[in-house]
Amino acid sequence: MSFAVLLKVIVINIVLSGDNAVVIAMASRNVPKKQQKKAIFWGTFGAIILRLLFAVVIVNLLDVPFVTFIGGLLLVYIAIKLLIGEEEEHLKEGGASLFSAVKTIIIADAVMSLDNVLAIAGAVGGNLGGIVIGVIVSVPIVVFGSQLILIAMEKYPIISYAGSGILSWTAGEMIVEEPEFVSFLTRDLQLLIPTAITVFVIGFGYLLARKRLV
Repeated sequence: MSFAVLLKVIVINIVLSGDNAVVIAMASRNVPKKQQKKAIFWGTFGAIILRLLFAVVIVNLLDVPFVTFIGGLLLVYIAIKLLIGEEEEHLKEGGASLFSAVKTIIIADAVMSLDNVLAIAGAVGGNLGGIVIGVIVSVPIVVFGSQLILIAMEKYPIISYAGSGILSWTAGEMIVEEPEFVSFLTRDLQLLIPTAITVFVIGFGYLLARKRLV
């Protein structure tokens, strides 16, 4: 793999790993402070292992119908769940368990890494070795980014809503980028669907959170 291709892979990771850093930070925010770094480490470690396994089969998944659509729907559910979790922290002592946070990170990252791995696969021409290198390069980006976001979220809780919005928008993009839909989705719909999903998730999550506080 040439230096130019490697540089392209690194840029792709910087652009696409931001969402993964958000979900790691959101999943870790309710864990006791002494265990937050452990949650980030083990969650990221498990997520990277799944990414590598995913990379092994990604070339064969490129032509499977509805892969990105299903991933988008799963991500909508995760975005709502993480947003509600922000309020749950105030309803019970303690917070999310280390195991629960790690599990959420691994599942969410597995879903969200679809666009990342697919983009890397395209950049390296489907070369398995190139995909694996691209996945490994993403590790420091995700870990470092998630810790910065976690610090900011602790200081400004409203960032959780912004984070959930980012996840929701990503879900919408995954849905409209489904190859089976591209032929009949207009440009307006390609913008409207992610927007509608983002508004729905934030609004629905906010209403559920308020209902729990009543």
